Amino acid sequence: MTIKERIKQIKIKTTQVYIALISKETPWPAKIVAGLIIGYALSPIDLIPDFIPILGYLDDLIILPILIYICIHLIPKSIWESYEPRAQKIWENGAPTKWYFAIPIILIWSLLITWIIVKWILV
Repeated sequence: MTIKERIKQIKIKTTQVYIALISKETPWPAKIVAGLIIGYALSPIDLIPDFIPILGYLDDLIILPILIYICIHLIPKSIWESYEPRAQKIWENGAPTKWYFAIPIILIWSLLITWIIVKWILV
């Protein structure tokens, strides 16, 4: 499997995880892991910043699949498989344009950074 195919597969699986997050059929432990996955995928802050050549994207190719693997095992197989057609439909016309899904993640990171700066200044 080439890197390009792997990235496409991660996109579909991440979309399935998002569908699992908003679905009422998904067990709550899987929803917690799904929230972490979506947060990490949308987060502008990575363990290794993306501007570092090769290594920046390598963490996304290692960490996201591990988290997705954990999430898949927390969801019953029949439910997980029912999310795949919906996930593929989302990507069939190119990248989704719903950028506002990133707003909560940006807000959380902004609050966290503000809190750290305030703590640092007051100490």
